[in-house]
Amino acid sequence: MIAPSLAMPAVGIAVPAASFAHLARLTDDTGLFEHARHATARRQHGYCTDDVARGLVVTSREPDPPAEVLRLAECYLAFLTHAQDGSGAFHNRLAHNRRWTDEPGLGDWWGRALWGLGTAAVRSPARWIREEALVAFTVGAARRSLAPRAMAFAGLGAAEVLRGHPDNTVAAGLLADAATAIGAPGDGPNWPWPQPRLAYANAALAEVVIAAGHLSADGPLLATGLRMLMWLRDLQLSDGRLSVIAAGGWHRNAPRTRYDQQPIEVAALADACTTAAAVTGDSAWNTGVRQAVAWFLGDNDAGTPMWDPETGGGYDGLTPHGPNLNQGAESTLALVSTLQHARRWS
Repeated sequence: MIAPSLAMPAVGIAVPAASFAHLARLTDDTGLFEHARHATARRQHGYCTDDVARGLVVTSREPDPPAEVLRLAECYLAFLTHAQDGSGAFHNRLAHNRRWTDEPGLGDWWGRALWGLGTAAVRSPARWIREEALVAFTVGAARRSLAPRAMAFAGLGAAEVLRGHPDNTVAAGLLADAATAIGAPGDGPNWPWPQPRLAYANAALAEVVIAAGHLSADGPLLATGLRMLMWLRDLQLSDGRLSVIAAGGWHRNAPRTRYDQQPIEVAALADACTTAAAVTGDSAWNTGVRQAVAWFLGDNDAGTPMWDPETGGGYDGLTPHGPNLNQGAESTLALVSTLQHARRWS
């Protein structure tokens, strides 16, 4: 069944409400399967903390979740607490036989786990989820990663905690360190970015700097994050539509490829523009969110929808030949996350 639509007057198309049907299809009593062939879970590839954490983010964002969505959130929280070791590090990969295939670490999955836990600790309507998520977040937030993106994801979780618990010193310390880990962008207008290469989930780096500047009342830091995001948003526009950095990334002064575009880039931009609009009160940032929603609905370089209305799943990437029709967890979570922002226009 297709979800009811929300109006999107800026682009004149009907926007479907976020559906959790495909996430439920990819979830069993252990966690969220990482991959799918078309809409069918590929159990042989198992689960990963990266995706389960993102699942906890989107399920926790629902203000009045039905029982099925709350069940998903409980499952994802249980997975993350099982993945965490006593030091605050996390396993990332669990095989279908319920055995970990890696050692606990502090890679992107650690950061995303803290993002999910921080979001659940404040936004979940269920008290028992909030309490357990905050305990696990606090343990993990004592650690620091050497990877800037891992720190960015963790910092977004810390920002969520601080919005609900402004005096939480553990979260404040993590958020400040995350902004520092991103680094200072160059002063030149042609590349105001902290690194010489744009890789993946790029807008998350700008978002965490924006959040750190806002929550610490650091005006120059906030301005830096907004400048980063404005440049990144404008860079990823082509004839008024989103054309996001491809999966291979883009190094400064190198040729830029158009494909394969990944839904995670679109979702990260929607998240960051939503945060920018919230902290500045400037509704102009909502244009970036609308363009992200429109990308999924077909206003992209190929002019093709990037989701399946029948299943509610998101397609795995935009290729030169059209969408990759597999509907894995990451792409579906990116779709759900982006559509959640459209709720503000209903």
